[in-house]
Amino acid sequence: MRDILIMSIVFAAAFAALKRPWIGVMLWTWLSIMNPHRYAFGFAYDAPVAAIAFGATIIGLAATKERSSPFKGTAVALFVVFMVWISLSTVFGLDPSDDYWQWNKVMKVDAMILVALMLLHSKKHILALTWISAGSLALLGAKGGLFTLTTGGNFRVWGPPGSFIEDNNEFALSLVMAIPLLRFLQLQLTNRWGRHAMSATMLLCAVASLGSYSRGALLAISAMALFLWWNGKNKLSVGLVLILAVPLLIAFMPDAWMGRMSTIDNYQEDESSMGRIAAWWNAWNIAFHYPLGVGFNAARPELFERFSPYPDMVHAAHSIYFQVLGNHGFVGLFVFLSIWISTWRSAGWLRTQCTKIPEAAWCVDMGAMCQVCLLGYAVGGAFLSLAYFDLPYNVMVMVLLTRVWVQTKGWLREPAYVPGWKNIPGMARPVLPKPPVPIKRYV
Repeated sequence: MRDILIMSIVFAAAFAALKRPWIGVMLWTWLSIMNPHRYAFGFAYDAPVAAIAFGATIIGLAATKERSSPFKGTAVALFVVFMVWISLSTVFGLDPSDDYWQWNKVMKVDAMILVALMLLHSKKHILALTWISAGSLALLGAKGGLFTLTTGGNFRVWGPPGSFIEDNNEFALSLVMAIPLLRFLQLQLTNRWGRHAMSATMLLCAVASLGSYSRGALLAISAMALFLWWNGKNKLSVGLVLILAVPLLIAFMPDAWMGRMSTIDNYQEDESSMGRIAAWWNAWNIAFHYPLGVGFNAARPELFERFSPYPDMVHAAHSIYFQVLGNHGFVGLFVFLSIWISTWRSAGWLRTQCTKIPEAAWCVDMGAMCQVCLLGYAVGGAFLSLAYFDLPYNVMVMVLLTRVWVQTKGWLREPAYVPGWKNIPGMARPVLPKPPVPIKRYV
């Protein structure tokens, strides 16, 4: 039954994407982030759902006239340069044939980011992308949070099998990044119960991230909480909530969780931490000897033998920075960092330039929450390998599309929508301008 439901949604959305290709972007985002087919038990598990979504979207893109240039900001130009550079580092790497599958996977993700920039342009599209991106993780986070609560935190929470976020650490960071996006959506709701439901969902996502036993996610959510407190208006009330809530959540977790978190200070005694350090030294030294990079696999025994002080600890980088550095060299890392610096600046532009525009009040929230999301990615990503995951690039798309919407005064060309939960695309009711009242003339 689950297989039939998933495939029915995929085929229905793919068929709709032939005429409205922006729907195909949403289908791809749902499949890529949530991986619902990996929770099936039959034919849907290995079905080529991503290929179906990709093919239908590309066909729709070729047929539609409602497309524009994807170059909507400096971050996009840097993103394309990054795509070219990682392709070069793969072709001239140590084993191009072995790295091809990973390059192909990353290129498909990146290609759909460009397609999204070409097809999405309205407020409805931006909100739809945010709902799909955050909502996909919210469903998994709510499930994981309930599992953590019912089991007393004695078992780890894992992500969708066979996905970018299958590992407990990567899954935890993705949930942490989803929380600010959920907060943005909550700020757009006017229904009291809807706002309460969103609060509960965010809390469950936080619990699930703790239940993953990820130290990187703990650091990321701590940095995000501090950033929100520092930039918030009600520092006293927010500070009191944090002071009360954090100890309660930590006290709920078992001794095994406390023991793992304590290794942040005693990293020399933790094998996993030392494996990371070995991989970081390996990546650093690789970058000096291979300016173009070695391709997508820097965790090779022969490289650790040459470049790591711990040659027996062959380990993945577990850091977006050292992952890119080892794979694509200093140039690749510079371009990668430049993408996020540019995106951060665009989000800051939304926070400062839209405060005096009533129609763009939601854009202020978008800029602020996307900055919080990027901060979580920057801090948590220092200890996790998620350099090629969709979600951060979706955040880039949200920020750039929102900025273009403001600069082109999108509120003048689009109908206003009833606020609240009806903002969900497809359910919103446009508020049409009232017809002019005829003037009565008396003779």
